[in-house]
Amino acid sequence: MADVPEQYSPRLWNEDLAPAKQRSWGFFSLFAMWMSDIHSIGGYTFAAGLFALGLGGYMVFGALTVGIALVFLLMNLVGYAGVHTGVPYPVLARISFGVFGANLPALLRGLVAIAWYGIQTWLASRAVIVLLVKIWPGVAQWGKNDFLGESTLGWAAFALMWALQLLLLRNGMESIRKFQDFAGPAVWIVMFILTFYIFYKAGWSISLTLPGKAAQFGVFHAFIAAVALTVTYFSTLMLNFCDFSRFAPSKKAVFHANFWGLPVNFLLFSVVSVMVTAGSFEVYGRHIYDPVEVVGEIDSVLAAIVGAVTFAVATLGINVVANFVSPAYDIANAVPKYIDFKRGGLISAVIAFVILPWNLFNSPAVINIFLAGLGALLGPLFGIIIADYFVLRQQKINVDALFQEHGPYYYNKGWNMKAVLSFAISSVLAVCAALLPQLQVISPFSWFIGAAVSFGVHVAISWNDPAIAEAVRDAEQWEKIHGKREKDES
Repeated sequence: MADVPEQYSPRLWNEDLAPAKQRSWGFFSLFAMWMSDIHSIGGYTFAAGLFALGLGGYMVFGALTVGIALVFLLMNLVGYAGVHTGVPYPVLARISFGVFGANLPALLRGLVAIAWYGIQTWLASRAVIVLLVKIWPGVAQWGKNDFLGESTLGWAAFALMWALQLLLLRNGMESIRKFQDFAGPAVWIVMFILTFYIFYKAGWSISLTLPGKAAQFGVFHAFIAAVALTVTYFSTLMLNFCDFSRFAPSKKAVFHANFWGLPVNFLLFSVVSVMVTAGSFEVYGRHIYDPVEVVGEIDSVLAAIVGAVTFAVATLGINVVANFVSPAYDIANAVPKYIDFKRGGLISAVIAFVILPWNLFNSPAVINIFLAGLGALLGPLFGIIIADYFVLRQQKINVDALFQEHGPYYYNKGWNMKAVLSFAISSVLAVCAALLPQLQVISPFSWFIGAAVSFGVHVAISWNDPAIAEAVRDAEQWEKIHGKREKDES
């Protein structure tokens, strides 16, 4: 690890957390990142799953359109902050929570990501099993025993995907960028082939009506719930998108990549996913919501191999984007003197392995309480960070001070207790909305409730905060010097 510059604290700085020096994530890399994030088994099943809310086809696509438009607008806010400061999410959180208090939002986000990292790795291993059984049918016998909730074949496939991800990440963020540039477009090719195959087998006639129950609280409620669920689906990356945008050359690149990668790409992929799901009923007599299972039904061994490999790669893509980068930075932020990005990623991967994620995924009670409860905490964190950065500080930040003790972001022993109070108030409401059966009608909106309440409370209690006013004045002076330095260097 590199030596700490004299002006920074070793408790706050390492080379990976420092402002980005290279801005190599241009339009295509960010666009490909969104393709990798969306082109996954989860992304495939999400759109079709909205029919279960009791909406017709046009209503589902209308809700997806409104929801992804909101995601696009909110994602740009975090993306612009990343371009401006050049720092990852846990360092950006130091602005509002304090240089040490930022470990609270960072580790909460990291905990959610590690759980999903393990689950997505296990889901990717399902594609490997389909592939192995298709090539060597005899290996299916190794899938019949049980050890700690998984078969020998399942353990081998899971360990393989776990190891491949670590191999992929050995060169840090640059290797991630190169992988995303390949993975996202590759899935589109296979999805188009799969769609053509299903249409061909169905005689070029497919009904896009998917099965769904009656809307429990009315059609309007189901519609806005679908909008909210679309936003919540992207809520994890809305916190840490700056982990990627910090490497972008400009806000313009972020805007265009987000536009083509989110509204345009997401809606097109949703349409294709629904078409394949609907077509599976015409071909196989039942609606298949898992693309790996659709691939497994194909008679051609070659087609099954290509499809299984592609969806395994796609799941690795979303896992890297949504569930690896964040905890790698989040854990490094806790002890930057000893843990860099790669070590933080290794620690995250080991934890994801030992929690036996298939048991978590296959236990609805556990996953609903653990992941839904923790997920509801992400809204309050987003509201506080956005309110603090854009409203209270007007984007005036002293980036150097984010790595210094006893500076303008030190507050009270490194903690901004007003941000903590805002989080405590809003998170209680958000978690109650997410988990209490009596509040089932508002449970889809828990992220919005947490974000809105935390935004309002934090602005209200911090509006005339002298510490923030002093920090803004300090940032204005820093930006004058920093801007002059950049001009002289150019």
